[in-house]
Amino acid sequence: DRDTTLHTVERMAGEVFIPLTVGGGVRELQDIRNLLNAGADKVAINSAAIHNPEFEREAALRFGSQCIVVAIDTKQEADGEWYVYLNGGTVPTTTSCLAWAQEAASLGAGEILLTSMNHDGTKAGFAVEITAAVSKAVSIPVIASGGGGTMEHFEAVFKAGAADAALAASVFHFKEIEVHALKSFLLEKGLPIRL
Repeated sequence: DRDTTLHTVERMAGEVFIPLTVGGGVRELQDIRNLLNAGADKVAINSAAIHNPEFEREAALRFGSQCIVVAIDTKQEADGEWYVYLNGGTVPTTTSCLAWAQEAASLGAGEILLTSMNHDGTKAGFAVEITAAVSKAVSIPVIASGGGGTMEHFEAVFKAGAADAALAASVFHFKEIEVHALKSFLLEKGLPIRL
């Protein structure tokens, strides 16, 4: 229900004064325009970019790379390789995560949101190795997602994983980690964090 989503984005943009990235079901340039007009600062695309890479290129040209985030859901399989998954992580592909990240960057993405499905929801730590591999292979910011459970996990994904940002949900929602405390911890560990 796209109208409901747009109204939600409008309400959030009126209350939240930090950059707002919105994704989910974005398949056409008009979807991006509508979300930006509703108050989103950035729009995340995932499956549509894999199905039609030209869509990503057109989006970056039309709206600017700075507002196009390519979300990559990835999973390490039994062969040790990391593959891309589509449709909210429900549809496996044979596409290499690293190769797709490089292609997404070359097509005009401004950021990559990298979610490890192996780690998501575990609170056992981020997927440091694949995050580092992607971060070193592209020249755009990489946001690590999936597995953040302790402050040390964030430190590891920034230092060893070379992530530019890290995303977490439940540890913040349930106040297991306070954002300000985490920022202070990371600053003490020598990371350039603004309090």
